[in-house]
Amino acid sequence: MDKAIQFEHPEIEKLDRDGIVAIQKTKLKALGERLQNSPEWVQHFKKAGMAPRDLGDFDSLHHAPTLEKSDLRALYPFPMLTVDMSQVRRFVATSGTTGLPVLFGLTDKDLNHLIPYQMCRVLRAAGMTPADRVYQGYGYGLWIGGLAMDIGLNAFGATNFPLGPGRGDLVTTWLSDHGYTACSLSPLWLMTLVTMAKAQGIDPRKAWKLRVGVFGGQSISAAFRDQLEAEMPPGFMAQNIYGTTEAGGPLVSISCPYSHDVDEMHLINEDTIITEVVDPVTLKPVAPGEVGEIVITTLDRDASPVVRWRTRDLVRLSADAYSCPCGRHGMPKIGRIIGRSDDMIKVRGVMVFPTQVEDIIAATEGAVKEAWHIYIDQDDEAMEQLTVAVERSKASTTPREDIQYRIGHAIHSRLGIRVTVECHDEGVLPRYEAKAVRVHRRGKAKA
Repeated sequence: MDKAIQFEHPEIEKLDRDGIVAIQKTKLKALGERLQNSPEWVQHFKKAGMAPRDLGDFDSLHHAPTLEKSDLRALYPFPMLTVDMSQVRRFVATSGTTGLPVLFGLTDKDLNHLIPYQMCRVLRAAGMTPADRVYQGYGYGLWIGGLAMDIGLNAFGATNFPLGPGRGDLVTTWLSDHGYTACSLSPLWLMTLVTMAKAQGIDPRKAWKLRVGVFGGQSISAAFRDQLEAEMPPGFMAQNIYGTTEAGGPLVSISCPYSHDVDEMHLINEDTIITEVVDPVTLKPVAPGEVGEIVITTLDRDASPVVRWRTRDLVRLSADAYSCPCGRHGMPKIGRIIGRSDDMIKVRGVMVFPTQVEDIIAATEGAVKEAWHIYIDQDDEAMEQLTVAVERSKASTTPREDIQYRIGHAIHSRLGIRVTVECHDEGVLPRYEAKAVRVHRRGKAKA
């Protein structure tokens, strides 16, 4: 059977919510029985006075202990494997930006069945087809992004050009010469490629053939997405994708051609992943329209399943979660990632998320959209003052002082705090080919 057909499953995607929940309950019970054979998982469940086999419905799941990186780091180096090491074919790891990376194993089943099954659904929902030529710009190594995308594109039947991030001069040329029609990469990296192409005399709107992209690594504002689409050939659609290493890759959620316009994504693999959106303090489910933290349970992952994994990623549950013209009514919608609960900055009593600052910069004429940073002085333990660093576009005629004023005024008007805004020449601030780091602590400037 053709691989592109083998991994289509409309019988799942067209189920209503009750149908999806029935699958989840059956798989949850089976997962509990499997974890009962793992001493590490048995010990973990004892924290809540439970045993893994107690998992059988959502009430028991909600009483199960949550799982965090600290739990896994305490079991270094190969935490909570549920298969013998001889069955593990590959390891992937978290980024390790805040500590020692955590390793997760993948078996043949994970690599050759589960990830293809999940990723094909993501690609199809985003609007890709097996006829697409895809510039694959996610990174490789221990990071799962590039690996999962390669596996998915192969099973889907599309033609993959796995350049990964970097080599910008080559990519800008090949986007023209090879006629890529789809792409997967960081949105900030694509905007950087647009800037590089223009410097080479290439107009992406005319020279490139891109019609759809799936963008992960960091969430982008609707304003940034609209401006990115405006730099692409007419009709190009920037689809927001979300996933984590712990969940198995960039496969938790994706926007479809209908949810794209309202800046929302479907929890697209709910028959293999249970996704809770909960209050980060109480861990109780949030109501439609409210913001909560994504907590994930993987139902089918073979070597390294997770139960109630706290992602720390904050998102707004859609006010109309189960309705979409695409027909995926059993796969609820969420908004774009707002930020992380551990990245939130509290400035003079006001909670600030980096994405709120990005929204303002993206809407400011003359400011470079992909280059901005927030700085906190090392000795400012109370976080009384933020410095926002931006760049002025080379093509802009707006004075630097005006850009600084407009951004500072907008932040004060919308967020209620005053910040210092630094405006640099284009090209001064760091760029990121993959996941961007936006909040930094730095030594206080000397007077």
